[in-house]
Amino acid sequence: MSAIAIIDFETTGISPGMGDRATEVAVVMLENGLVVDRYQSLMNAGVRVNSFITQLTGITNEMVQAAPPAEQVMREAARFVAGRPMVAHNAAFDKKFWQAELALCGQDGAHPFACTLLLSRRLYPQAPNHKLGTLAALHHLPSSGRAHRALADAEMAAHLLAQMQHDLKTRYGCQQPDHALLMGLQRTSRHMVGPYLKQRTGGPGSSQVGAFRSDMVRVGAIGGGA
Repeated sequence: MSAIAIIDFETTGISPGMGDRATEVAVVMLENGLVVDRYQSLMNAGVRVNSFITQLTGITNEMVQAAPPAEQVMREAARFVAGRPMVAHNAAFDKKFWQAELALCGQDGAHPFACTLLLSRRLYPQAPNHKLGTLAALHHLPSSGRAHRALADAEMAAHLLAQMQHDLKTRYGCQQPDHALLMGLQRTSRHMVGPYLKQRTGGPGSSQVGAFRSDMVRVGAIGGGA
């Protein structure tokens, strides 16, 4: 399968429409279930970081002031992505900042985004919740740093995506769980997941999906979740 770019932003708030800006971006390239490349940088957008964000992320005003200009970082990130399809956990958030920050550089941020949060609700509905940390603990995925830092979160989301692609292959019979299939799956209602995958792949139908979800309940009971 072709490479997919998994992205994560740290920001000063929740909405670029309200003046919030990115303070850090990371992009992880996933190809055939393996992380093959990474890009990460703090960025200086000329805004202050409040104390709540510093406590949450560890990113201080001094770190941001010493970082490269936001425009330079975003141009580098866009070159790194190079038009590849994108994924994020809670993609609605990261997509907004990707498009807003690139627009400030005069660039188009119209990339297709799949969302591991939406996908997890369809593939793992019995998870205690669908936060990235909870899903990582449920699947015993590796941790590569502090939560709420861009590279650590992007790498965790990449490992989660690789797990999803593995499960789609081994449990659902999807030989090519590529970005197009993921986009269709996240738009599918939960009760139609089995029929959708059967239609797309000729794989197992609803009975196999139900068996997989029952397995996830047992895994959760054994392994727990954060």
